[in-house]
Amino acid sequence: MMAKKPPKPAPRRIFQERLKITALPLYFEGFLLVKRSDYQEYKHYWTELRGTTLFFYTDKKSTIYVGKLDIIDLVCLTGQHSPEKNCAKFTLVLPKEEVHVKTENTESGEEWRGFILTVTELTVPQHVSLLPGQMIRLHEVLEREKKRRIETDQLPLMPPEKEKEPVQDYADVLNPLPECFYAVSRKEATAMLEKNPSWGNMILRPGSDSKNYSITIRQEIEMPRIKHFKVMRTGNNYTIELEKPVTLPNLFSVIDYFVKETRGNLRPFIHSADDNFGQDPNTEDRSEKFKKNPHNA
Repeated sequence: MMAKKPPKPAPRRIFQERLKITALPLYFEGFLLVKRSDYQEYKHYWTELRGTTLFFYTDKKSTIYVGKLDIIDLVCLTGQHSPEKNCAKFTLVLPKEEVHVKTENTESGEEWRGFILTVTELTVPQHVSLLPGQMIRLHEVLEREKKRRIETDQLPLMPPEKEKEPVQDYADVLNPLPECFYAVSRKEATAMLEKNPSWGNMILRPGSDSKNYSITIRQEIEMPRIKHFKVMRTGNNYTIELEKPVTLPNLFSVIDYFVKETRGNLRPFIHSADDNFGQDPNTEDRSEKFKKNPHNA
């Protein structure tokens, strides 16, 4: 008598196993033909878009992925003409490689493009040909991805020994970023500090790569001087790039470090929402938007 084959995992169990392994929310899934830089030809995968990562499985029922592709740094997504009927073809251009993708039909190709652009650009693309219901799903995914990034990347981490102490200085547990954060460019931050020195002389802003941060300060030593410091995310911490790098647990600690090291000569630039200090009128809105979603800036 032949031994019975082990039962195939049920769909719900498959979903739970994949969620446990990847620890990321599922946004879209389907079959894709993928050709990476080290592939000689296209490979057929059941593919899941979770967060900003594509996970590749040998088939629809596998629980262990055989490869993954982080697309958060996507440079652009370019469409290609395909001689095959009912097939969409496009290229994911990343900083270190170009990945060629083919879909089973043109409709799923538009969906893949829509979801990939939504999670990487953090905005719903307007140039995709999708039905109203599909567009609603893109908006839902956009909100979920924004919330995920805030929860995983931006909430301040208090040191364990200070967990039970009153929250002081500039830490505000209801706000994932210090008050002196503004979604402005290097040039705009400089202008803000020069025009309103009485409101502070230190601004936290997005870094040039939109994933890390920078500090812009204005010091008056003989004559006003503007300086900029990079603040790099290193795991769950933040490192200030100085001659001797300083690593701190959160952005609030970064601001406190500058204040304490200069004995209060550096002060966070904080203004009232009612104040009009001559900056771009959209800066305040953009600042609030970035606080909810720092990868937008």
